[in-house]
Amino acid sequence: MNSDFTLAIHSLTYLALQLDHMSTSDAISESACVHPVRIRKVLSLLKKHGFIVSKEGIGGGFIFSKDASEVNLWDIYRITSDGALQPKCPDSNEDCVVGANMQKVLFSIFIGAEQHLGQYLKNYTIKDIVDLVNQKNQLY
Repeated sequence: MNSDFTLAIHSLTYLALQLDHMSTSDAISESACVHPVRIRKVLSLLKKHGFIVSKEGIGGGFIFSKDASEVNLWDIYRITSDGALQPKCPDSNEDCVVGANMQKVLFSIFIGAEQHLGQYLKNYTIKDIVDLVNQKNQLY
């Protein structure tokens, strides 16, 4: 998994809490404590896949374009991190029984792990994340 996944969830949660107005990439980056360019990269990906829309110019920014209860974390994982769990095997000795087979063996294991992860992430939506954020905020 990479940081784009968490930044995408952060951005969508932020936008889901600001449904009444556009939010700038600067405001989102400040919330996530990352450089605005990093957030813009993630926002561009989210826009490309139809999760958000944007408007340029004065009063512009980004806004969530879907219902937060319809976007699950697996949707976000697939566009930001698909295949991230695949093992990165260095070149191996093809004359060795271990070296010749390690990448194939690990690949099948990690593909299964990613499928299980997908089933788990489908149980959580951006609405769930918003609710959890609001719940934690009430505790403080």
